[in-house]
Amino acid sequence: MERIAVISDIHGNTPALDAVLADIESRQISHIICLGDLVGKGPHSSLVIDKVKANCELTIMGNWDDIITKEPKFETLRWHQAQLRDDQVAFLEQLPFSFDFYMSGRLIRLFHASPRSVHERIQPWDLIEKRLTMFQNSQYTENIEGEKEPDVVGYGDVHNAYVQNFQGKTLFNCGSVGNPLEITQASYAVLEGQYQSKQIGSFSIQFVRVPYDIELAIEHAKDVNMPELEDYIKELTTAKYRGLKD
Repeated sequence: MERIAVISDIHGNTPALDAVLADIESRQISHIICLGDLVGKGPHSSLVIDKVKANCELTIMGNWDDIITKEPKFETLRWHQAQLRDDQVAFLEQLPFSFDFYMSGRLIRLFHASPRSVHERIQPWDLIEKRLTMFQNSQYTENIEGEKEPDVVGYGDVHNAYVQNFQGKTLFNCGSVGNPLEITQASYAVLEGQYQSKQIGSFSIQFVRVPYDIELAIEHAKDVNMPELEDYIKELTTAKYRGLKD
């Protein structure tokens, strides 16, 4: 049996990423896949990119990873963009959209948000018809088995960890490392089974919650006079999305 750690949505939060990487190492998990959104929101996008490149065998593009490489449309994005080196921008631009592989006989597909776009948001409470579209192929997905649709789909984006089953298919979200919106602990998922095997065998999905030094993450943001600081502090300390009214 092999295990794969699936992380996502780090958003420039190095204390959270360091805590998660230490937890993964303590479990002796050698495969780490990142589902994007390395940058933005938090103060250390540049450091996060370097740490992800050093520790993850594959990184998939997220919506923030996409928009930060484009002409900035607002000042906050301009600030986050200015933190990156040219080689880091080039790294983000070439990230793949999705990744297909087999594990214990199941075709698994990982992407950031949906099979159609890094910017389409699918919530666990959306209509079942909308959630079922997560298993569809598209012009962007890898489709290693031609027209066959995946048995298991994993994604990030919404910062809410969950797993749901639909008539033999499984949809899961690994949650967020650096900006969780359920409880104030970093989140990631662990897939366990026979990696790259088409033979049916046992398979499991485990969710891991990792406490980290939130005050240190806030101090990092204060030290660099990061824009939208109060909104960031609210999200880290309450796990509530800044767009929601109290």
